[in-house]
Amino acid sequence: MLEGSSVVLLGRRCCSCLILPSFSSTFTMSEELDEIKEEGDDYYTFLNIPRNAADEEINNAYRRLSRLYHPDKHTDPDRKAEAELLFGKTKKAYEVLSDAHMRAIYDNLGTAGLETQGWEIVQRTKTPHEIREEYERLAREREERRLQQRTNPKSSVTMTINATDLFSVYDDDSPFLDLRDLFGLPHIEISGMTLNQAIEAPLTNRDTAILSGNLSSQNGNGSGGINCSIRRVTSDKGWGEVEVGAGNGLTIAAKAFRNFSRGMFGNGSVITHFTPNGLRVGTVTTLANQLDKHTVGYLTWKAGMQSGMNTMIIRDTPFQHLVCSAYIGIPHTYIAVSYTHKMPEQEYKVKLTGKAGTFGAILEYGAEKKISQNSSLAASLALGIPTGVQLKIKLHRASQTYAATIMLCEEILPAPVIYGTLVPLMSWLAVQKLIIQPYMRQQKQAELLKQREANRSRAWYGQLVVEGSTEECGSPEVVDVTIALQCLVKDSKLILQDSSKCSLPGFYDPCPGEEKNLRVRYLFHAVTHEVTIKDNDSLRIPKQSHRLET
Repeated sequence: MLEGSSVVLLGRRCCSCLILPSFSSTFTMSEELDEIKEEGDDYYTFLNIPRNAADEEINNAYRRLSRLYHPDKHTDPDRKAEAELLFGKTKKAYEVLSDAHMRAIYDNLGTAGLETQGWEIVQRTKTPHEIREEYERLAREREERRLQQRTNPKSSVTMTINATDLFSVYDDDSPFLDLRDLFGLPHIEISGMTLNQAIEAPLTNRDTAILSGNLSSQNGNGSGGINCSIRRVTSDKGWGEVEVGAGNGLTIAAKAFRNFSRGMFGNGSVITHFTPNGLRVGTVTTLANQLDKHTVGYLTWKAGMQSGMNTMIIRDTPFQHLVCSAYIGIPHTYIAVSYTHKMPEQEYKVKLTGKAGTFGAILEYGAEKKISQNSSLAASLALGIPTGVQLKIKLHRASQTYAATIMLCEEILPAPVIYGTLVPLMSWLAVQKLIIQPYMRQQKQAELLKQREANRSRAWYGQLVVEGSTEECGSPEVVDVTIALQCLVKDSKLILQDSSKCSLPGFYDPCPGEEKNLRVRYLFHAVTHEVTIKDNDSLRIPKQSHRLET
């Protein structure tokens, strides 16, 4: 039975008016977060103020301790050093407790929460429960980044698929012709595959061990190799590396990198390969210069195993990426131009590449789409002489790359060009329409349901129908007073006196002259409770019967 002279709803007052507790913020603190909070500095104790101190109390405590600990008031060196530490702590405590957003984070998570990167994305209207969930998410991401930085794993899988039987017919003496006649299907085979994997293991602050390996198979012939290297950062301007590899003979290499000045750097390597036919030595030297804010020029010289010289200019802006290069060497010489147009808002990239030289010519066009935070999908079609028509598909996910090169035709014919362009495009549109968009809508709906579940505690004031009402609480005669009531929480209680509620802070009269009611809906032990009172009626919900935890 509900009786009494006032409405009492138990809760916990948030120390910030910008981050207010929701009536539905019922949760159990994890022991780990409680330990983190207990280990941090207690700013309230240091300022000698209660945890529910008002802004004026915080300001007074800060001014009092600032005058006491100001370094300029102490002449003794030891006392002055101590004063500087205490003054800095006083300033830090004031910065945290005087900012409503930071104070709410500190009250829930302690100093560990303040040190977590990524709080700039947290809205200032989040409840303590939502702040805690955000902290746990950021902590997980930080741990994942830490583990990834320690090993920095990189891997790639590349496949070469021969699908020329789709658009051309083999000779009459080909065994594949009978296979196609028998089943009515073209013959498609994986003619090659390459696997690469590399990990890093930091040994000291300056030394890093790198282990990499590769396996490849092409037309039934396989090969592989393993490489181990030690990289040492010699200074802020450079590093050196020694690498030993085994596979198709023993390989020993030495590499170095150096910053010569601001905007100019270079690297070089010497490779020694022991083969059954003798010793082979090769060198590669590169010099780079920052031409302007968005442009870098490279000059590379190769000698030994491969001889040649390459010059390259790369210009990168937020909306464009341009690469121009020219290579003169043995046995090939070529020039190449690649242009990429970026569309950051749509997360699309469109690319066009042209390359011509003594080996022939290649024209390639394609697009890339970012499909998630760490994943992107790219597809391109290459038309070349004498390489024919090739479809290239690449999926990049974090530090992993999956690529497939599909040989459509050995000659440039209209059919493979049209199908190679339209089929990937139509497939992407179908996947986006049938899979990606429904999945994103489902995720969004799940997030909305989660937010609604977390915000089931609401309060309305106005011309409400007490019982049997089908009218929604969104009419002009009804106002949402949830935040206004949250601001009235004091000493873990919400107390409303037996007077007109329109005079309360944050309230106003939505329907002057009409009968008004106040409806409060709140969550207790995962069960929603609701109470409705008239504007001037007296009502009390005893503490023992309905306890509201926030």
